Amino acid sequence: MTLTTAELMNQGMQYLTEKMGAVEAEAFIAAIIRERFDYTKWQRSYFDAKSPESIREEALAFAKNHPFTGNAARI
Repeated sequence: MTLTTAELMNQGMQYLTEKMGAVEAEAFIAAIIRERFDYTKWQRSYFDAKSPESIREEALAFAKNHPFTGNAARI
């Protein structure tokens, strides 16, 4: 099932609001718009600066702190 643009935006804002709070979520969106944020370029520079070992360590720490419960979101 593919989400419509409105559904995708609604889910994204719900997630941001739940995790960051309304004020911080709005500030985040405003910063992205203002800075013409390119996530792909940011992601590339972020991961290029890391070693494979550090990425692995971060992934293992995340998995340990956020164990899979079998309740994955279906998109």
